[in-house]
This record gives sequence, C-alpha cells and structure tokens, in this order.
Amino acid sequence: MNTADLIWLNGEFVAWEDAKVHVLTHAMHYGTGVFEGIRAYETDRGTAIFRHQDHLDRLEASAKLYYMELPFEKEQLREVTHELIARNAFKSCYIRPLVWRGYGPMGLNPLDNPVEAMVAVWEWGVYLGEEGQRKGVRGRVSSYRRISSDSLIPHSKASGQYLNSVLAKIESLKAGYEEGILLDDKGNVCEGTGENVFVVKNGKIVTPPQTASILDGINRRSCMQIARDLGYELIERDVARAELALADEVFLTGTAAELTPMREIDDIAIGDGRPGPITREIQQVFDDALHGRAEQYADWLDLVPVPSET
Repeated sequence: MNTADLIWLNGEFVAWEDAKVHVLTHAMHYGTGVFEGIRAYETDRGTAIFRHQDHLDRLEASAKLYYMELPFEKEQLREVTHELIARNAFKSCYIRPLVWRGYGPMGLNPLDNPVEAMVAVWEWGVYLGEEGQRKGVRGRVSSYRRISSDSLIPHSKASGQYLNSVLAKIESLKAGYEEGILLDDKGNVCEGTGENVFVVKNGKIVTPPQTASILDGINRRSCMQIARDLGYELIERDVARAELALADEVFLTGTAAELTPMREIDDIAIGDGRPGPITREIQQVFDDALHGRAEQYADWLDLVPVPSET
C-alpha cells in the first residue's frame, strides 16, 4: 500500500503514522462505522473528484440509518478532502472518509459513544487489476448469501456489514477466482464482494434492483445513465443465477473496480470469453467521464481548487 504524508482526523491534519484510535473504540468491537470509497482523477482541468457530493450524501444517509449524525458538515468534509489531496501532492488518488462510534461505554448500545470522523487518501490502482479491466475477470457464485434487509441494512455502507463480503472474497480467492458473486436471500443475483453487477443479453442491459439487497452504487448510477444516453434499454429487475452464465456479457462497477468485465463465471465462459462490445462502449465513455474527457458529464467532477503539484 502506498501511504500518504497526512490523514485528516477529527478536525486536524496528522501524520499518517499518528492517525490512531483507542483500542476500546466501539466500532472496532461492534462494527459501528460507515464509510465511502471515492476516487480523484487527473484531468486536463486539474485534479477532480468523481461525484464527490453524491458520495458525501450517501455517507450521511448511511450514518442516519445507524442513528449517527455526521460530526462535521458535509461541506467541511468536502473542503478538507480538497486540502488533504493538495497537502499530500496527489494528482489522482483513492479517498476514504469514515465515520464511527468512538471510545466510550462498552456494550451493544452505542448511543452514548462519541461519533468521530476521518478522511484518508492514498494512491491505489484498479481493485481487480488493469489486466482484469482489459481482459475480464473470472468469478464464482459464493456459497455466502448477501445480507438481507431482514437482518441489517444493505443500503447503508456500514463497516461491520462488510464481513459478509470479506468471507465471499476469501472464498473466491482461495478457490482460484478473482471475484465472488453473492446471491440475495431469495437466490437471485445481488452483487460482487465490492461491485454492482450488470448483465447484457440480446442488446439489453439488466441489473438487480435495490430490493435485491444491493448497495446503490454511485458508479452503478453513472453507468446506468451512460448506457441509457447511448441508447441502450436498461432494466432493473431480479436476475436469476443462470443468467450470468447464459449472458452475452457481464460487467461489474464500483469505485475501486471502476468498470471491470467478467469473462467467466463458475468455470463457464461468458459469451465468447472476452469483454463484449456493449461493455467496451460503456467502459470507454465511463473512463472518459472519470478523467474529464466527456463534457456531457462534466458536472460529475468536483475540481480540487488548490495546486496538486509538489
């Protein structure tokens, strides 16, 4: 992992190695935290954060669902993120805001524990690899089901909930695959361990709906809009497991993974085993949007208003 010089922690910029919390922090024991994954890209207009406000809005919503108020205003979090990128002299980076229940009373009731916040940035390549973006990744359907809304809150990007994805990720890696696909509690396709899923069949694009226990991904929304703008019919509906193997194309979207095609599921080639033309078209426009080359989506970019050079 490529570290940075500074992290913003509870209102102060501190050295990377000094960003510490108490060992009895509530979130460490019970998972009571929410977070975001955001990226900033180098563009012709300077460093720009992709859909920054949308991510901050979702951070606030995630906290609300777990009975937490953000300890800092969203605009302040936006401004300190700009400053943090500049102070670390990054032109492009991954951004991780985290809000959590801190040190205080132990036990399952978190309401008397303080709510704390931090923002970290670091240089991080594509989550499933650049080769995966070019050639597609191999996946398997996980034996673990995605958490149900009967048990937790899939709409919240909450720290403790990611144990579900951790188990599925380890399982897939140990079996020799790059990614795992989780089904929901009804047996329909839900999402990857950290990505939303899109299926292409006969020129139409299908993606699981929010009722399938997915996290409503920011990049999911972006690629849905791009697909519709390109003239494709995009349908949100339940997706049966077999539709993955029988699809013409399958691709994954997420902040860390950006847009990554799948070439194989459960040892069955998807289509001809290579990323298909619709995936490639959306991938190219999406990449242009991320890097400021698509004027149509310029309003998705939050320009960092300070120099990023060393």
